[in-house]
Amino acid sequence: MGKDFLNSPRVHFMRNVLAHAGKSGRRVVSAFIATAFAQETPEAASAQWRAVADQIRPKVPKLAAILDNTEPDVLAYMTFPKEHRAKLDSTNPIARLNGEIKRRTDVVDNAIFRLVGALLLEQNDEWAVQRARYMTLETISQMSDDPLISLPAVAR
Repeated sequence: MGKDFLNSPRVHFMRNVLAHAGKSGRRVVSAFIATAFAQETPEAASAQWRAVADQIRPKVPKLAAILDNTEPDVLAYMTFPKEHRAKLDSTNPIARLNGEIKRRTDVVDNAIFRLVGALLLEQNDEWAVQRARYMTLETISQMSDDPLISLPAVAR
């Protein structure tokens, strides 16, 4: 398994399949399935896929059923021209794009937090020194039973 295999959509399929193979059978099942991926034509890949499923069926019928059900989806990339298959099978460009979007939106998120925080601080300062404040502690204190409510030293 090369580096490209580890970055392909097949990796999720393989993880699911190998979970049903048992610890001792994972390497063998992985090698069997890899033979289908190594075929040159969609027809050869499909024939090999079915041969692998039939070979596995007596010992692990659940795994063979998964192979039967997933063949069209997993081998769909084989219907494209050979020179496009490596690109279709790799998620590297998408992962790179998603990483770049995340990096840039994290910066934007932080900038938005700073901007909103600055606007709120500015508004607070304006309200604190405004002559006809929207609500003052004096008017609010009339609603409280607590006699200790008083204006902060800055606002007096």
